[in-house]
Amino acid sequence: MSLLQLLLIGLQNISDWMASLNIFEVLGTLSGAMGVWLAARENKWNWPVSMVSVLLLMYVCYQAKLLADVGLNAFYFVTSAYGWYSWTHGKKEGEELKVSLTSSKQWLLLSGFALVFTAGLGYVLSNYTTADLSYPDSAVTAISLSAYWMQARKKLENWIVWFVVDIAYVGIYLYKQLYLLMSLYLVFLLLCVQGYFHWRRSWQQNQA
Repeated sequence: MSLLQLLLIGLQNISDWMASLNIFEVLGTLSGAMGVWLAARENKWNWPVSMVSVLLLMYVCYQAKLLADVGLNAFYFVTSAYGWYSWTHGKKEGEELKVSLTSSKQWLLLSGFALVFTAGLGYVLSNYTTADLSYPDSAVTAISLSAYWMQARKKLENWIVWFVVDIAYVGIYLYKQLYLLMSLYLVFLLLCVQGYFHWRRSWQQNQA
């Protein structure tokens, strides 16, 4: 087979792959990545961008009959609206929320929530559905929800939690051979590192 034939086959495969893409999934993924990038830069507009992403992905999940994911994204939408309000108004009316550290009590509550949520959802998925990786998926979801709340309250450590979540998703999507999504979460890992150091500088400036 000639080099030209190989090139034409490769181009045809790329064309077929692009034709199979769901425009809502593509836009939802791109806007989601943009939202994370804006969050890493401590830009409050990450929330409305994330809300657009969540709405698009809700539609994608609905089309795929992934009703549990539709519900999860609905929760993300509400949390994003809360995060937007929280970042804009801070602790006082008209004051933007500043980066802060997570207290011991908050860590305890978040850990308790994650354990209970993982056990409950994992049990339901493993006993009443055909879901794969029921408990690992449930654990990652629980930790993601905790990280989402921490981000909404501008807790510095949210980036550490997101880093752990993204590593888990890289492994899950590699196992499921979803290489495009795996690549996206590798990008998210880099954004987590950027976000952590940017937010840490902001927190240090607030302490000065």
